[in-house]
Amino acid sequence: MKNAPVNRASSQSAWRLAWRRVGIVLRSMWRRADGAYALTVLGLWLAVCIVSAIWTPYKLLYSDGRNVWAGPSMAHPLGADGAGHDLLTWLMKGSLTQLGIVALVVACTAVLGLLGVWASLGAHAGAGRGARIWMVCVDTLIAVPTVLVAMLVSVPLGSSIAVVVLACSFAYSLSMVRVTRPVAQLAAASPYVAASRSYGVGEARVFFTHVVPAIAPTMAVQLSMSAGTAILAESGLTYLGIGVPAGVPSWGRSLAPCAKLITVHTLTVIWPGLLITAVVVALNLLGDALRDCADPLVNAELRRAGYEAADVLDDKGDEGDEDDRAADAAGIAGAFGAADVPDAADPSDISVAVSAKEES
Repeated sequence: MKNAPVNRASSQSAWRLAWRRVGIVLRSMWRRADGAYALTVLGLWLAVCIVSAIWTPYKLLYSDGRNVWAGPSMAHPLGADGAGHDLLTWLMKGSLTQLGIVALVVACTAVLGLLGVWASLGAHAGAGRGARIWMVCVDTLIAVPTVLVAMLVSVPLGSSIAVVVLACSFAYSLSMVRVTRPVAQLAAASPYVAASRSYGVGEARVFFTHVVPAIAPTMAVQLSMSAGTAILAESGLTYLGIGVPAGVPSWGRSLAPCAKLITVHTLTVIWPGLLITAVVVALNLLGDALRDCADPLVNAELRRAGYEAADVLDDKGDEGDEDDRAADAAGIAGAFGAADVPDAADPSDISVAVSAKEES
């Protein structure tokens, strides 16, 4: 019972440090041109999604037969398509569908990618026979085109959003495994991982508390590229007729029927094309900016925050309360992705592990 308040206070301290780190990363991204562009475009995208869930200029299936292929006007700010549908309404509703597809692809890619990285490490940081066999399979499967996977998935499922999500997640997760495996191997063979294992920490906990933070910057770039490529894949697959089904709004669905008449009704193709281009560029730039701003070796402000957290640990040590020192050390280590050791460990060992993590 004595340690309960201490552990609760340590958890609150770790959360405060984590939120402070998020604020530092966002401010650093905003100071960069690419980060500011990415945050601005993605913020507008989220705002449009929220508004479209509540209000749109017209109902989704409303058709104005007198304004088929109409240009921009007061009634239809972006014009109308060949069925008389308001383009602004379909693009606003399509942004919500597009956000759902991107979120599903990123989540599935992250889960499958982490499982693939875990399997690729195997025993002895990826030196096992099973890990080598798995990587040969990954290299072989990477050669399979995403369109071919989508066509195979569409046979039982038909034209649906699930086809886009499954095909993209399968292809992008394999690429993420290939790119992040070298970084994961270095982290798995590091001294602080060996120290954690010596304290009896399980393999799953070692992976998620040491290896995953080490590959997080590389994963951020890969996932942001996967998000942008998923939008392009949805447009291409929908144009081929195996993506988003008819009647479901999406940017690819708005673009597909108008592409054949681009020389006659140019604006009906330009509007969805501009949206797709702007968002894909923003997602790609987001990964680059996030990789640099979230790395303490590059971001001096983030590095100073880590040093201040270590000073808090030293102050606790001067007070002589061993329980508080151990609890605060564990909280700081968790907040900054450093070593993870049991509560019974010596706090000085934890401080050494934190320093080793920062140096690596």
